[in-house]
Amino acid sequence: MSGASSPNPNTAAYAGDISAKKAWSELEQNPKALLIDVRTQAEWNFVGLPDLSGLSREVVLIEWQTFPPQPGPNQNFVPSLTAALDGARHEKGDPIYFLCRSGARSRGAAIAATEAGYGPCFNVGDGFEGGLDTEKKRGRVDGW
Repeated sequence: MSGASSPNPNTAAYAGDISAKKAWSELEQNPKALLIDVRTQAEWNFVGLPDLSGLSREVVLIEWQTFPPQPGPNQNFVPSLTAALDGARHEKGDPIYFLCRSGARSRGAAIAATEAGYGPCFNVGDGFEGGLDTEKKRGRVDGW
């Protein structure tokens, strides 16, 4: 499985969407839960990373799509996920929360991870930057 195939939007092959606030609460309550940021390296560098220091943990970084040099699906997503989860001593059955800018890529990642046998896998639906505000800008409403 490539892991980066386009999911069928009508498929509920993951545990569902939750808000960033709910994801934080779940991470706070369950030390085995993981947050995986699937944005690009450029986004991590220029927009920032989720701060889990208050939980004495770090976010796991795995690109769902690569950029640069060529934008496109990360054909190594599932193998990279497996390696990261093994390194984090993650056990199947422990919850995983996937995060991207707006909740679209992370939904695909949650589906791919579920198909690979992990989960429950959740999509942080409002993403890192949250939804658009009345001025069509992100980072002011909801989000991480």
